[in-house]
Amino acid sequence: MATIRSATAAERATIAGALASAFSDDPLFTWMAKAGPERPLEPKMRAMFDAILKVDLRKPDHLVFVDEDGLGAAIWRHPNKWKVPNGELFRAVPGMLRAFGTRLPKMIGALSAIEKVHPKDEHYYLEVLGTRKDMQSKGVGSAVMGVMLERCDAEGLPAYLESSNPRNIPFYARHGFETAGEIVCGKGAPTVIAMRREPR
Repeated sequence: MATIRSATAAERATIAGALASAFSDDPLFTWMAKAGPERPLEPKMRAMFDAILKVDLRKPDHLVFVDEDGLGAAIWRHPNKWKVPNGELFRAVPGMLRAFGTRLPKMIGALSAIEKVHPKDEHYYLEVLGTRKDMQSKGVGSAVMGVMLERCDAEGLPAYLESSNPRNIPFYARHGFETAGEIVCGKGAPTVIAMRREPR
């Protein structure tokens, strides 16, 4: 069983690399970035996750969890704090530009569509979960996510996430998440599935 702990700033590059690998064929980000054989997605995702983690890992109360070998990680948001403040968005813009360049408006539009239907009640938000591609299906993702699911149960709060990858829906369902709706992010965009887990 993997040992899960709170991530440190020194692990930023390792975590960004693991998450980039996990999302290297993500349908929504592939569409956002117009990625393909000549424009691989993984380097763009590494830049994006590095920008997110640079901000998150500075917070003393961050909810970024990683396994002991840096193979998988989860980024959660506190209840009532799922919306990224404008100041944090501003600090992340250089990394986002490196990742998406002229496609950044497409990404912002898609994320705005997702944000519009985000539940308003108190919950923990699983913003990102990923395991390095060569280490998937070995229990790392379940372990990394499980720390916060236990906290959700202890505090009596639901958990919420979105996924555009159909392969991940059964995985989340096994952990108690149920489909809560479908989100259209733009013309030609893959469907994003919203999922919610009630506390146990």
